[in-house]
Amino acid sequence: MRTADFDFHLPNDLIALRPSEKRDNSKLLVLHRDGSIEHRRFFDIVEYLKEGDMLILNNTKVFPARIIATKPSGGKIDVLLIKDTNEDSTWEIMCRGRFNGVVTIGDGVRAEVWTEEVKSQESRVRSQETKKFLRFLNIKPLDVQDVLWQYGCMPLPPYINRIPDDADKQRYQTVYAEHQGSIAAPTAGLHFTEELLNKIKDKGVSVEALTLHVGTGTFRPIKAEYLEDHKMDSEYFEIKSSLANKMQETKESGGRLIAVGTTATRAIEAMFSGQWSAVSSEKNIANGLNSSLKGCTDIFIYPGYKFNAVDSLITNFHLPRSTPLMLVSALSDFKKILHAYKEAIAMGYRFFSYGDAMLIL
Repeated sequence: MRTADFDFHLPNDLIALRPSEKRDNSKLLVLHRDGSIEHRRFFDIVEYLKEGDMLILNNTKVFPARIIATKPSGGKIDVLLIKDTNEDSTWEIMCRGRFNGVVTIGDGVRAEVWTEEVKSQESRVRSQETKKFLRFLNIKPLDVQDVLWQYGCMPLPPYINRIPDDADKQRYQTVYAEHQGSIAAPTAGLHFTEELLNKIKDKGVSVEALTLHVGTGTFRPIKAEYLEDHKMDSEYFEIKSSLANKMQETKESGGRLIAVGTTATRAIEAMFSGQWSAVSSEKNIANGLNSSLKGCTDIFIYPGYKFNAVDSLITNFHLPRSTPLMLVSALSDFKKILHAYKEAIAMGYRFFSYGDAMLIL
């Protein structure tokens, strides 16, 4: 398939710049397998879950990965930290402009920015791409996160065209966020409240969590003309061996695995399909109940993919030509997804990270 096949027109006024006043009061579009659609509120989702089902959350925590640094000229540079290289307080970054040199962050923290040519991961064709890096100069690696929480701000996506504020540190985070490491929120989870999760548990649904740290693999634009030529950036995940066993038992007993978000889906499918590389554990889901599968995956799910585990998905409305849109089009029928998006646009649904939700049954 061509990347252009996943394009659609979205009016700018449907891009959500702020979250709904209450998390679970967002609109919910329910897409059934036969293509029929229902329009509900997110708190109605309890009605679609059954005793014996398993709801699987991504409990990653977003950190303030965006920093506004000052150049020697006094000008500002907007930096997004995207990957810790684990080398001497050095991060791969994204930023606009050609500046290279030393910058100041907050009250006297200094860092160096530079550019390198590295091998491209975008397609099967060998090529070079330009990447930028930042090294903190006068602080220890263990102190970097303290600096970010003091001087950084939440890494809202660029289509939310405003400066992040203090409210975003709470709302651009799920209520169950636990393990820090993401540069973007697993946005499907933003709709849940503690009260709603308790109602789901009371219905006999098992609510479990895994961790996938959201990086550029989830949101990096596709430049390749054909989907099969796109290479996803690898993202780190952890799944407890006990949870892996519970997922298998749920499937065997007739329950459904309902993933909250495309990131949870990718972690689950990576594990069940074997499309991951181990970090500190073998690929053995029976490797002790207290152990965890710790690995990285670059799994790319698009139409034609056969799901190994996930039955249903709770998700937001995604950007044109994006890999999350391709994933939901693989779980449902591609034409049904596009029809649902057109109806959502006609009904005034709010799109993207702070927008409304979809349940694909």
